[in-house]
Amino acid sequence: MATAESSVVRADDNESLYQTRLRRYVTAMRKGKPDMVPIRPFVAEFTGKYAGYTCQELAHDYELAFAAARKCAADFDWDAVVANMVYVWTGLAQALGLKYYGIPGIDIPADTGFQYREPPQQNAFMQPDEYDALIEDPTGFLYNVWLPRVAAPVKAPGEPATMESHLALVKGAMAMMQYFGGFGPQIARLRSECGTVSAIAGIFKAPMDIIADKLRGYLGLVEDLFERRDKVIAACEALMPHLYHVAKSTSDPQKLVPIGYWMHRGGVPFVSPEIFRNIYWATVKPIIQELWADGHQTLFYAEGNWDHHLESFAELPDKSIVYHVDQGDIFKAHRVLGEKFCLSGGIPNVLLAFGTADAVREHCKRVIDGVARDGGYIADASAIVQNDASVECIRAMTDAVREFGGYSQGSLDEIPPAAASSEPAARNGRLHPAADQVRRAPGVCLPWHEQSIPQMGGDRDLCRRVWEGVDGMANMFIWQILLSF
Repeated sequence: MATAESSVVRADDNESLYQTRLRRYVTAMRKGKPDMVPIRPFVAEFTGKYAGYTCQELAHDYELAFAAARKCAADFDWDAVVANMVYVWTGLAQALGLKYYGIPGIDIPADTGFQYREPPQQNAFMQPDEYDALIEDPTGFLYNVWLPRVAAPVKAPGEPATMESHLALVKGAMAMMQYFGGFGPQIARLRSECGTVSAIAGIFKAPMDIIADKLRGYLGLVEDLFERRDKVIAACEALMPHLYHVAKSTSDPQKLVPIGYWMHRGGVPFVSPEIFRNIYWATVKPIIQELWADGHQTLFYAEGNWDHHLESFAELPDKSIVYHVDQGDIFKAHRVLGEKFCLSGGIPNVLLAFGTADAVREHCKRVIDGVARDGGYIADASAIVQNDASVECIRAMTDAVREFGGYSQGSLDEIPPAAASSEPAARNGRLHPAADQVRRAPGVCLPWHEQSIPQMGGDRDLCRRVWEGVDGMANMFIWQILLSF
């Protein structure tokens, strides 16, 4: 039995390990050379395979997903992990009756990871003649039009109210508060029990990806780019300040770990280079620049192959992003971006699932030799690690990075600062619109100044602050359903 004294010693050891890993991780992200290459695998269903849980158990009971992440963090020599990379809690998805998820053990086999189900084009969650409503009031559109279409029990305005509709909204909101409330203790336990850093904080997605993923669907977006291109552009621009607000509001207040940016359908071959440049990138770049001016790095999780667009990403300020390579060429990414940004990834998931330990070891050495010599590299699989990955190969990746990834002249003296300048940046007008330019400002559902609340004396500013705080949570609820679930 452990004594109180041994528990304190172990906690002290884990805190020391945590501080070392945090400095190692952040130094690499800031394009520095730490003592060794950090390891930050985005392990999802793999954690269940290792800990003995099915995909259904991970997706439907987030406490089991938390426990599986901690077990992996404790057993493998990793510097950082995501607190729960099985990010969709299907308990919340069921509470709301979300139509677009295949839930393990209910809609799909119990040991298959949750699936996204895009509706047929004719049943898209936003119709082609509804762009104006989205552009005029994105938050209102999400509540009044989009949510009743994606959440089976929820009724649209004007439809008969039902107990099931009310319950879905109450249960969904309470479930989100419960789930998100669990991340603070989980991150603390990763630190105190495992000495492991929580790898990211916050979420961002591109405006055009939102249209393709959750509103019009990919085929609907493609049609709109030809039939109503001006509406697509206006919709992307209308979404920009709201997506910036969510990214900023959910980011790491200490400005150490990056905001996760999940890149989906905005690049070649899904759209042409011209569309990428003039629509997708034009409505992403200002947000990334503003986040960096605020002191926040963004992790470009480039799912698929984004090699066609490396030169565009190179336009961003030095150190402002961490660029993660999935199916692209990590050596090409290093040639184009390596002088400016930290890179991560480049260890193919196919190799981790079907290769041998020796093959994994050889590939890790090749990547480290070609990409990591001057620092600014974080070892990781190419994409999120699911339950097809081999435990032997994941261990081989970990061991190989530790064997080959040491720096003889690296340093962990102090964490480098985020932005190079502390001077306030000029505010981007598209991201911070004046009150008279929008129907609802980012972060707001029902503006305080529009409410008819009787004057009863007392502290009216106190009432306003409380109203706006609660209203802001309602705003975050609908945008998190759109972005995270």
